[in-house]
Amino acid sequence: MAADLNAFITEESIAGADAGPLADATVAVKDNISTAGVETTCGSRMLEGYVPPYDATVVERLTDAGATIVGKANMDEFGMGTTTETSQFGPTRNPVDPDRVPGGSSGGSAAAVAAGEADLALGTDTGGSVRCPAAFCGVVGIKPTYGLVSRYGLIAYANSLEQIGPIAGTVEDAAALLDVIAGPDPHDATTREAGADANYAAAADGDVDGMTIGVVPELFEGAHEGVVETVRSAIDDLEAQGAETVEVSLPSVEHAVQAYYVIATSEASSNLARFDGVRYGHSAGHDGNWNETFAETRSEGFGEEVKRRILLGTYALSAGYHDKYYKKAQDARAWVRSDFDDAFADVDVIASPTMPVLPFELGEGIDDPMTMYLADANTTPVNLANLPAISVPAGTAEGLPVGLQLIGPQFGEETIVRAASAVEE
Repeated sequence: MAADLNAFITEESIAGADAGPLADATVAVKDNISTAGVETTCGSRMLEGYVPPYDATVVERLTDAGATIVGKANMDEFGMGTTTETSQFGPTRNPVDPDRVPGGSSGGSAAAVAAGEADLALGTDTGGSVRCPAAFCGVVGIKPTYGLVSRYGLIAYANSLEQIGPIAGTVEDAAALLDVIAGPDPHDATTREAGADANYAAAADGDVDGMTIGVVPELFEGAHEGVVETVRSAIDDLEAQGAETVEVSLPSVEHAVQAYYVIATSEASSNLARFDGVRYGHSAGHDGNWNETFAETRSEGFGEEVKRRILLGTYALSAGYHDKYYKKAQDARAWVRSDFDDAFADVDVIASPTMPVLPFELGEGIDDPMTMYLADANTTPVNLANLPAISVPAGTAEGLPVGLQLIGPQFGEETIVRAASAVEE
């Protein structure tokens, strides 16, 4: 099955401790998370053959908890994609329908769990890259609050946006994995004490009686009819279990995708500048001056989508355009945060479709980047506002999985886990 789905770039076992909360659990780790002695490529020819000398903090915590890592999961190159088709090691297929994509960029992680090739998985979520494949593959994915989980050992795409998050077959299992990897880390100054003492697995008790759920019309607009019907039905089920639903407006989300891609590509252009063939990564080995070698190295090492995003980010940060694009994007980000703050004054969680579309067919959108970018409309606002969110299976439409996204206030993971477990029940 693994060869058919192409869920892994490297299949290599790393044994964990003899005992612990994840003893006997197998875990797939996304291939942008460092594993000592095991090749870590970010799905890119630029890092092919790179073997980290150290473990990421989350990997240390997994093995200390008794988990066995079974391989490095396939991903969109450097996390840049919505389908796992930009991987330089071939696309991953969706276990539900192998002619369709598993979502991205953590598609290999979600596919491995959905196909039973791993009990649990780690992905990374910069603009929806845990939640999107979780929705497309019919599994559970959590994007934690920024600062809850250490990013030490994560090969960066966009530092201010991304978080490592769990993927699992059930809400409780995803929450149990979050319990293991969450908490402050002296290696990562962005981590915080908040949420460190929570028990996320215990919060998966399905009790939503008295919970107020905000429904955002803007996050349903333009969504596939079957997606809307399935998600609305799941929200109705929550009402039947004692939750109250109210409509809340987030007018800023109309601009979230644009703001996200300006900020993310700007940070990417800076982060990926280090891959020059001298300090890091693939070297073209050409004779000539450094500028020529640098250009050839990056031309050979990076795929088309990565080159596109580097160019976009470099342009947005260039002299004369910084205020026009990057500054305006940061202003929009502040607006998104403010809208969410206002909404959470009245509701406990916010519900929406995770993805406004059904899983694409393989090859359907790879040459249409704008369609791919717009598919992130419901997930990117969460990253801009540094909030937690979970995607939980809500049912199917046309025989394909549909995910319900539940968003919480900062460090409100226990609340979204509780609500998601009620959907599961």
